[in-house]
Amino acid sequence: MIPEFIDYDSPMQANLAQVFGERDASRRTNAIAEIYADDAVLHEPHASAAGHAAISRAVDALLSSLPPNFVFTAIGPAVGHHGVGRLRWQSGPPNGPAAVTGTDVARIEGGLIQTLHVFLDPTGA
Repeated sequence: MIPEFIDYDSPMQANLAQVFGERDASRRTNAIAEIYADDAVLHEPHASAAGHAAISRAVDALLSSLPPNFVFTAIGPAVGHHGVGRLRWQSGPPNGPAAVTGTDVARIEGGLIQTLHVFLDPTGA
């Protein structure tokens, strides 16, 4: 049996750029509505957020803790199978050294992110 084709790269790249890379709350909320399922859950290392509004608030809290010039950049395309994808990323000043790196692991259903687990790499990894 041939597995169903799932596009992991599009929603995960869009999430990195249009959700985690968007400091305007209104634009970020609109992007979340297009990228995430209605009952989506975001799991960060020390907290979880369920639903679009809570996800936007969690991302806002994260972005407000970072310098205003920090950007998120994918390290290659997202890959996955059986409904679960991963995307490696880095964050730091544009064209500067990465201050933090990590991996997003998402469950994709119907082309939308159902759950997103954010993993941060240990410092110096």
